[in-house]
Amino acid sequence: MLSDPRDFPPLQPATIAVTAGRPPHEPDAPLNTPLTPASVFVAGGKREYGRYANPTWEPFEAVLGRLEGGRALAFASGLAAVAALLDLVAPGEVVVAPRHAYLGTLQQLATLEQRGRLRVRVVNVAETDDVVAACDDAAMVWLESPTNPALEVADIETIAARAHAAGARVVVDNTFATPLLQQPLWLGADIVMHSATKYLAGHSDAVLGAVVTQDDETYDALDGQRRLMGAIPGTLETWLAVRGLRTLHLRVERAQLNARSLVPRLQAHAAVSAVRYPGFGGIVAIELEGGAAAADTLTRSTRLWVHATSLGGVESTFERRRRWQSEPATIPDSLVRMSVGVEDVEDLWADLGAALDELTR
Repeated sequence: MLSDPRDFPPLQPATIAVTAGRPPHEPDAPLNTPLTPASVFVAGGKREYGRYANPTWEPFEAVLGRLEGGRALAFASGLAAVAALLDLVAPGEVVVAPRHAYLGTLQQLATLEQRGRLRVRVVNVAETDDVVAACDDAAMVWLESPTNPALEVADIETIAARAHAAGARVVVDNTFATPLLQQPLWLGADIVMHSATKYLAGHSDAVLGAVVTQDDETYDALDGQRRLMGAIPGTLETWLAVRGLRTLHLRVERAQLNARSLVPRLQAHAAVSAVRYPGFGGIVAIELEGGAAAADTLTRSTRLWVHATSLGGVESTFERRRRWQSEPATIPDSLVRMSVGVEDVEDLWADLGAALDELTR
């Protein structure tokens, strides 16, 4: 049995990350909830079957729920969570969606629109008035803030208020910010979504998704969809994600400090034509003077920075996003998305700066 959050006085997020979801403090009890690889449970309890629940999921959901201020459900992947949320939209209804977002989200929306399942209204989330105007007759407003990979920031509080007035449900993908830097439920969002593969798990070793809500009816609908469609998380992946969550505050703090140190250096470098950074978090995007060729060369020229498509791990990774043909055409060809890790920042800059210097010769 996990500790009941009501037993605790108000705690800071760093303390919640470390303490929530632990077994009771009893003699000889494990400090961490053990991994339970079980497909079926003895009848008569709340679990019954491995597709309904697993004790290994519960600590992850407890920690994330408390950090975001709601009740969490883990899914097999971020895209499984996206699919469950879009299933809440009735046939033919309108979804307001960002022009720039998690590529899988955009692909799911495009596919569902092509099939006539729903209608998509694309907006720039940084243009609040345009987003608000698009909310009329919408069933769902989907936000990312910051967006992937353009790093646009949405006024979640204003948009959520106007969306609710229009009768729309508001979903915020909080993957980049994490609950340590932004808590969308307290800004008026109805549901928060995470690709937990990224910062929450944090070590590039688990694929996982999650949703969080304060509304019991929405929670039950998503739980039912997870049971019915079978998009359940693996026990090992969830166990790894819990372990990752215990150091989330340390990793986010260090990554953010490193990113803030790198941004002015990147802005001053002759090989860089533009730097995108929202002022918080560990994701930075740069555009290079030499175009796509220079961006591709950069991603092949470093020793510490790893050319990889994911983000939010302890290691620093980067990639030219338009190497993916399905990336929106509004993303510049030369844009390199950088996930700043927790290494020593001077080592990171020595590696990156040397590669940038080569581009100017």
